[in-house]
Amino acid sequence: MTISDTAPAATLVSYGSYIGGEQVTEDRWIYVADPRAVLQDSFATLTLKRRLDSGEQQYGEDMAGIVGRVAVGTDRHMQAALAAATRAAKVWRGAPLQVRVDDFLAHLGARILGHREQIEQMALYEGHPRELVKWEVSGWLATTTAQSRDFYRSQLWYETFDGDSRRIVRRCADGVVCINPPANAPMSSAMLAATSVMAGNAVVIRAPRSVPLGVFYSMIEIIAPVLEEIGAPVGTINVVCSEPAPTFEQWLDSPLVNDIMYFGAVEPGLEIERQCVAAGKKPILELAGNDVVVVWSDANLDYASDALLEAFFGSGQLCMIPNLVVAHPDIAEELVALVIAKAASIRIGYPDEDGVLLSPVLRHDKFHSALGDALDNGAQLLAGGGSVHVDGSPSEAGMFLQPTVIRVDGLKNSRRVKAVEHETFFPLLPIVVPDTSDGDLALSTVIDFVNTNLYGLRNSLWSSSATVIDTYVANVTNSGIIKVNESHIAFGAPLPTHGGTALTGGAFGEANYPALRTSHIQGVSVSYVPHPPRHYKEQA
Repeated sequence: MTISDTAPAATLVSYGSYIGGEQVTEDRWIYVADPRAVLQDSFATLTLKRRLDSGEQQYGEDMAGIVGRVAVGTDRHMQAALAAATRAAKVWRGAPLQVRVDDFLAHLGARILGHREQIEQMALYEGHPRELVKWEVSGWLATTTAQSRDFYRSQLWYETFDGDSRRIVRRCADGVVCINPPANAPMSSAMLAATSVMAGNAVVIRAPRSVPLGVFYSMIEIIAPVLEEIGAPVGTINVVCSEPAPTFEQWLDSPLVNDIMYFGAVEPGLEIERQCVAAGKKPILELAGNDVVVVWSDANLDYASDALLEAFFGSGQLCMIPNLVVAHPDIAEELVALVIAKAASIRIGYPDEDGVLLSPVLRHDKFHSALGDALDNGAQLLAGGGSVHVDGSPSEAGMFLQPTVIRVDGLKNSRRVKAVEHETFFPLLPIVVPDTSDGDLALSTVIDFVNTNLYGLRNSLWSSSATVIDTYVANVTNSGIIKVNESHIAFGAPLPTHGGTALTGGAFGEANYPALRTSHIQGVSVSYVPHPPRHYKEQA
């Protein structure tokens, strides 16, 4: 499916607030613009959107560049959603594991495959390049595999017997889970978070006002029908597009809310964590990542350099991509040359065009600030560094950034460069090369560097040595996911797709399986035939 050149959508995609199985509207809307139209004439398209959002202008079917709308939600809508979720959670938590996990995942996988074209279209409306969309959907499908199903079952329920006493260790639903997806990948993040229902929870999602359409589509057209098919009560999934600040205040103040799952930047995320703890809510954070890829002296450099290009997917505006490379000095020159040569072929273009990997970047000033800081601190600019138009022509007014590679010599002091110490959300890849200032380079030194990263999302290693691999895996603890000699971003069941330690996940951070993070362990002992109570048992 291809978005036509600024043609009006055949049918405007329109959703009301989804509360208790019903769509509710009050004739106030947030409109969604076609990314192609924005790239072709941003001023006219965004002006039209603003006029429609404010009510100054009424929507007409002949309007080019407007593809959808969602209802504006109010505090009253959110309160109704929380009440609906509370009612549903009391019923859904008692559903058999077979229904909540096996049936849910089987129906979900089938529905994703049956609606793949529409899903891809909605992701394109979020501005994601088609190639990136295929990767995102592969992550959705990985969650529905038999490997994922078996893993979830093993974690949610364990049972054994001691004589005629039935012993169960299980995870119980926390209750009502409120979710705030990010603006950079709202639909995929909502799909991940919605799997909290497998634990027996009910979910309320606040769709971001800047890009709400995919969240509404995926919850109303994918998740809700699946839940209905397997007999979940109405209200198990709810979606409202509301203002963030009043919504968070409402969630924190509400006795109906148990957990808050927040996707976003570090500073507001950690503040939400503090407020959640103070309010007695469980915080589940999906914040920034600054993923480190180590390329050792015996690595397959052709494959490793291919993996490093994933740093530029979506113009670096993803949390789980390579953000930083530590290249062994013996292979650094060859690796750098390969990365630069391959990066030159990365396509800029409209998101609906095949082979495009780069997305527009809104804040070029942050990119140039980070690049300037790196150069001021001794880094070398090896490739890129400028702004370009959608056709690839250089221009300070361009909405895209060139894939940019810098070299930083010396590992020990490399974090003097902000782009090494912190996540960058644009196509800038620092390659750190240890030098004589680091002394004799030992693997333990590199492992210490990885473990002292301020962030802990994904880390990966390229090496042909089993000893190097095993040592790395045994000692790298600061991340939710480790990849060795594989794509940094590929999904593989039953591994988690998200989650991590340090600033990535906050004080309670770990790999994020939503059904596990939004549940709690409980032990149960049942004797169906009464016995005289004994407060201890002699062990043989």
